Amino acid sequence: MHYMQLSGIDANLLVALHALLQERSVVRAARRLALSPSATSHALARLRDVFGDALLVRAGRQLVPTARGEALLVPVGRLIAEMEGILRPAAPLEPAKLRRAFRVATTDHVQFVLLRRLDALLRREAPQVDLYFVPLPLKSADALREGSMELAIGVFDEPAPDLGRLALFDDQLVSVVRTRHRALRGALTLRRFAELEHVLVAPNGTPSGLLDKQLAALGLGRRVARTVPTFLDAPFLVAHSDLIVSLPARLVLPLLKLLRLRSLRTPLPLPGFTISAIWHRRQDEDPEHVWFRSVVARVAQDLEPLRQVLHTTA
Repeated sequence: MHYMQLSGIDANLLVALHALLQERSVVRAARRLALSPSATSHALARLRDVFGDALLVRAGRQLVPTARGEALLVPVGRLIAEMEGILRPAAPLEPAKLRRAFRVATTDHVQFVLLRRLDALLRREAPQVDLYFVPLPLKSADALREGSMELAIGVFDEPAPDLGRLALFDDQLVSVVRTRHRALRGALTLRRFAELEHVLVAPNGTPSGLLDKQLAALGLGRRVARTVPTFLDAPFLVAHSDLIVSLPARLVLPLLKLLRLRSLRTPLPLPGFTISAIWHRRQDEDPEHVWFRSVVARVAQDLEPLRQVLHTTA
C-alpha cells in the first residue's frame, strides 16, 4: 500500500466509503449520498487507489466488504460522526428550519406507545425533520458507537461510561387471554398458570424473559408453546387460540376491546420495567441531538401514569 498526505485526501471520500460499506450497493449508496451511481462508482475507484485494496467485491448481485473494508467500517463511522460535530455550525437551533434525519432503534412496543405522539409533535415543531425507526439490535451500544443510529430506546442495564441514558416511562407486564379461555374459570394457581400454553415475545431470539426469571426464583418454569419476534403479533395470535401472553400494559390494554381479550388476574405479581433512551456521549452537547432527546422526553412525560393505564378493563 502506498501512503498519501492527508492534504491530498478529500474528506467526502470517507463519507462515500461509509455509505458504501453500510449499504453494500453502489446504487443505494448513491441515493443516500445524493450522487449519481457513476459518481459513486468513481469515488469507489478513488478509494481503492487510496487504500490499495478493493474494499468491496462482487458476490452474486451484491457487494461484500474485503477484510480491509470490514475493518474500516467502525473507525470510519466514528470519524465521520466526529467530523460532523466539528463542522456543524453552533448557531442557535431553530427546530422549524431544521433539516435532519434521526435514526432510532427500538421495538414495536415503544413505537406503539410513542410514535403517534412523537410524529404529531415533530409535524408541529420541526416539519422538515425525518424520523427513521429501525429494529433494536442485540448490540445497541456498538451501533451507537459506530454511528449507524443516534438513539436506542428499550430496556437496558446500566450503560457503559461512554453512553448517556434517560429514563422515559415505566411499564408492567399484563397477562391476557381470549374472552372464553378456560383460565378464566375457577381459581388460577401458580402451577396451573405455569402449565398454560404461553407465547413469548423474543425480539432478539432470547429463550426467556422477565416472567421466566420470576418463575425460576419460585422453582417453576412455564411452557412456552410459541415465540414471536414482535410484540404486536402476540395479542392477535392469542385472540384466536387458547394461548396466553404477558405483554407490556401500555401496549396490550388498549387492544382488549378490539381483540375481545381479557386481562387475567395472575397468582403472582408480574414484573415492571423502565423504558430508557441511550446514546453515545459524543452527542451529549450536539444541539440538534439535545433537542431531539428533549422532544422524545416530552412525549414520554405526557403519557398517562402507569397506575391509570392498569385500571383499564375489558
